[in-house]
Formats: sequence, structure tokens, C-alpha cells
Amino acid sequence: MAEHPHAALVRQGYEAFQRGDMDALRGMMTGDCTHHVPGSHPLSGDFKGIDSIIDGYYGRLYSETDGSFQVELRDIFVDGRGHAMSVHHFTADRGDKHIDEDGGIVFRIVGDKITDLDECLADIDAGNDFWS
Repeated sequence: MAEHPHAALVRQGYEAFQRGDMDALRGMMTGDCTHHVPGSHPLSGDFKGIDSIIDGYYGRLYSETDGSFQVELRDIFVDGRGHAMSVHHFTADRGDKHIDEDGGIVFRIVGDKITDLDECLADIDAGNDFWS
């Protein structure tokens, strides 16, 4: 059985992110896409618009961790109505801090583009500590 198109889109997004292929990611999102980042730290909040997501958030993930931020996609679930949910594991080093956590993202998809990403963490306090 073929992979659902929304699951394929999310998988391709994770692969592009891991390669650092921001142009590919730009092609997968709408111009007014929003990425919601949980927590109470300098990187948390709503990144509205593709430039804010790619340059503002993703760029800072790489720069704040000296390129050590790595994410491993574990699974994708779809509802067939424009939602996909990923489960992933991520690690990074930032100064003398290390993070090794699970998380996920709820994606909203219209047509063949991602319009919204709601990020979730298994341990929000660990995320707050790492990024603060």
C-alpha cells in the first residue's frame, strides 16, 4: 500500500530539514505558514510566515547548537482530512547543555502544502532549560 500523500510530505520535510535543505522546505510550506513552538524560552512562540520559520526558527536551531541539532523521525499518523502528526527524537548540544528528548509536530496541510505546525515536547521543562 502506498504512503498517504500527507505522510509523504511530512517525511520529505524531515529529510530536507536533516540535510539542511531550506529551499526544499520553503517549497513544502505556504507563504503564511505558522510554526508554534511550546515553552517559555527565547525560541518559543509563534513563527509566522515562511521567512520567520526558516530563517528565524530553523536558522536559530542550527546556530544556537553549532549545527549539532539532529532529529530522527519515528512515525507519522494521518487522518485523511488535512492533519498529520509526527513523532520524533531529537538531540542537541548548546554550550555545556545537552538535550536528548522525544517530541512531535501536528501538521495542518491544505492541498499539498503545510499551513501550520504545532510542536509538542515530551518534557517541556527540559526544553525550557536547554534553550534558556
